[in-house]
Amino acid sequence: MKKFKTIVAVVFVIIFTACGPTIYKSANFDNSKAKIKTLAILPFNVSIDSKRLPKGTTIETLKESQQKTGYDIQSNSYTWFLQRQKDYSITFQDIDKTNALLNKANITFDNIALQDKGELCKLLGVDGIISGKAIMSKPMSEGAAVAVGLLIGAWGSTNKTSTSLTIHDDTGSLLWKYDYDASGSVGSSAESLTKALMKNASKKFPYKN
Repeated sequence: MKKFKTIVAVVFVIIFTACGPTIYKSANFDNSKAKIKTLAILPFNVSIDSKRLPKGTTIETLKESQQKTGYDIQSNSYTWFLQRQKDYSITFQDIDKTNALLNKANITFDNIALQDKGELCKLLGVDGIISGKAIMSKPMSEGAAVAVGLLIGAWGSTNKTSTSLTIHDDTGSLLWKYDYDASGSVGSSAESLTKALMKNASKKFPYKN
């Protein structure tokens, strides 16, 4: 068992190798920080390279995969923050409420990226918004692929992903942005990608106590 845990640990080191992150903080950030009490987390904007899809993948399947991954990352990010709420000076709006309000206003996964962030803050009744983007070379694999990879050693950089995490205030101004590049194996999933992103971004997250 101990040997297996060691192997798994090594695998997850291999799964995500990353370039150094790029961080932006607005010159006005310190002045606006005190005004931010609650943040809403939007579904991530996910884009998958249509030129490198598995054989038989349709455009409809691609869109479904992008949407599912976007909501999965939103959910996983919310869970990450909730589990560490005591570490932050702000609170996070329940994503079920966020998504219900978006749906009521006819804001969908397909058009949310076109919305003004300041207007979204007002709609959601929050002081700021966390949004994100993930540009992927391939769709996320299913969890079963992890077991296959462990058994046959089928690891390698099969899915490169560029992600970003941004915070806007209720004026629509960009306050903070964190860019992160990850290289994932066949075992990549929305959960493991989120953990890799949040583990790194949280070190610089500007609302820590």
